[in-house]
Amino acid sequence: MNSEYVTAAGATFAVTETGIAQARGLHLIWGHGWGQSGAAFQPLVEILKPFGASSLIDFPGFGRSAPPPDTWGTAEYADAVADWLRTLPAAQLVWIGHSFGGRIGIQLAARHHGLLAGMVLMAAAGLPRRRSLMERIQKNARVATFKIAKRFVREGQDLDRLRQRFGSADYRQAGAMRSVFLRVIREDLSAQAKQVDCPTLLIYGTHDTETPPEIGERLKRLIPRSELALLEGFTHLSILTDGRHQAAMKIRRFLEQIQR
Repeated sequence: MNSEYVTAAGATFAVTETGIAQARGLHLIWGHGWGQSGAAFQPLVEILKPFGASSLIDFPGFGRSAPPPDTWGTAEYADAVADWLRTLPAAQLVWIGHSFGGRIGIQLAARHHGLLAGMVLMAAAGLPRRRSLMERIQKNARVATFKIAKRFVREGQDLDRLRQRFGSADYRQAGAMRSVFLRVIREDLSAQAKQVDCPTLLIYGTHDTETPPEIGERLKRLIPRSELALLEGFTHLSILTDGRHQAAMKIRRFLEQIQR
């Protein structure tokens, strides 16, 4: 296992490599979720080693990689990754993205046609959540309360405490990446999903409350050549750990179809 730093689109990011890509073989490119790093995929990478080389990215702003040079959205992340992928030896590139990495995968496939031989989106985000009436009321009340309270505090520790109180866990922990986080979560990738032209496998845990299966069902209707697999009992994160064997079985079958 080798680690290197690559530079693309003005950003430098870390990549961990396993195996050697073959000219006609598969090269799996792994894109992690928000607040994580490529290391989150290690259990799955080990299982799927027989299928070829793997590259585990630490996106700019995560893991060992410095933040991007500007307030990037998923399009900028995808373009930077595409620039790097085009420097790799010829192989069949397969994107495997979890959550935030799924957003980037959708942009990558939509903006750079023909670059990917296939794509696996695990608990992928990218579409607006469909919330119940009560959930919408609670969310709107929380936002309104924050905006009112914000008027009575100054920039600094008081405002930071307010953000800590009302923000989501990802927002509270975003730090220097907060502006990127806010831009990313406001994106609706419905139009981009329709432009994906490579075979796509969607995998969701039935107990995922962050990116629930209904998002996968909508993505399946949007992405032309897609299939959906639901893993019973797994959550947004446990799909990568406790659910790794079930997920690997679905991915293995998908990769076998690409190799034919």
